[in-house]
Amino acid sequence: MKEILDRILPNYPPNKNDGLLPILQEIQKECGYLTDEILSEVGKYLNMPANKVYGVATFYDQFRFKPRGQFHIRLCKGTACYLHGSATYLNELEKQLRVKAGTTSRDGKFSLEVAHCLGACESAPVMRINDAWYPKVSPQELSRIIRSLKEKTV
Repeated sequence: MKEILDRILPNYPPNKNDGLLPILQEIQKECGYLTDEILSEVGKYLNMPANKVYGVATFYDQFRFKPRGQFHIRLCKGTACYLHGSATYLNELEKQLRVKAGTTSRDGKFSLEVAHCLGACESAPVMRINDAWYPKVSPQELSRIIRSLKEKTV
């Protein structure tokens, strides 16, 4: 982590609060998530209290504080998806993957996240796994997708 900070931080002027978001975005892109240690070091670099850095980071839902699984599943629970059964799909995903929404499986293979809206209402119900979109998912297709993921390793 230190080498990542040593590479990223010098690209931004020290003691300038307006660099906070781009710094956190770049670090997360490299590390995958933000730790308390990272937030503290960024605060020191910008001359900001760590709790202020943490407050900003937790305000934006783009920042993560735990590692994602090899397969990061985002299930939409927006209105259109909800009306097309996404709550049932969430229960099925949690049961079959043995992971609760907002967590990562012990083996690090799956993480599950509920999204308030993925912006694809015309494709409800929709989910996203890593960079792949799964529109109009049927219960049968959901089971097939889960079986396929369990057999894969990236």
